[in-house]
Amino acid sequence: MIKKTSTLMEGLTFGEGPRWYEGKFYFSDFYSHKVFSLDMDGNYELIVEVQGQPSGLGWMPDGTMLIVSMKDRKLLGFHNNKLSEVADLSDLAGFHCNDMVVDNKGNAYVGNFGFNTYSGEEVRAANLILIRPGQAPCVAADDLLFPNGTVITPDGKTLIIGETYAARLTAFDINEDATLSNRRIWADFTLNAEEGSVPVPDGICLDAEGAIWVASPTTASVIRVKEGGEILDRIKVETNAYACMLGGEDLKTLFICTSNASGVDPEAAVKEKSGKIEIVKVDVPGVGKP
Repeated sequence: MIKKTSTLMEGLTFGEGPRWYEGKFYFSDFYSHKVFSLDMDGNYELIVEVQGQPSGLGWMPDGTMLIVSMKDRKLLGFHNNKLSEVADLSDLAGFHCNDMVVDNKGNAYVGNFGFNTYSGEEVRAANLILIRPGQAPCVAADDLLFPNGTVITPDGKTLIIGETYAARLTAFDINEDATLSNRRIWADFTLNAEEGSVPVPDGICLDAEGAIWVASPTTASVIRVKEGGEILDRIKVETNAYACMLGGEDLKTLFICTSNASGVDPEAAVKEKSGKIEIVKVDVPGVGKP
């Protein structure tokens, strides 16, 4: 049976960073500079505006919302209706910061572009930046080709990240001090892919069977993949899929951020407002972080 999505919200500039937290769905709308929450009836609430352009979202143990501010390469905290700077990442990030995952202890892992995608610079590798509570940011991993969507397994021992420009998912062991080791390829989408239809990972989320849902803008779909790269399921969208998250009461609703515009064309995204939050029911609930 082919699964079809329905639209929960539309008219967005470019939705990213979808999260399910304490019974609510949250996401960033890049070019309106806003973070929203959204319920299952399509009612939305503006949480905060971030002039530096919000992306990845997460939460500290005390409930503080962490927000990646893309353009100024900062990690912000939002608590008691106040926005404050948690860390300046500009010395470590090669260009705009993007997605993030935050573990149960409040350790945040933030990716960045590594190069200026807007001006057509040559692709360069980027760092994954670790921000531990109360400590200066440091490099958790390097030589990543556009580190993007990231998940942490329920046991807190494995981090898996999408490398968009390498068309692969890469895994690391998480050490006791939150540093990373034992780098390995979790899934390589260039293997056994049909010519011209290689999935590339943008946002990702993890389910209870250890499979990962991957938003793939190059194939206008969200795919469910297991370790090793076998594709288990595929959900097509009408435009492009840029991020996904499992949530809802039973954690079996797949939220998908879609848009007709490209994330590297702000003017078109603002003009078109083709961004949507689409949903579809799946069989296996979400687990882990985010």
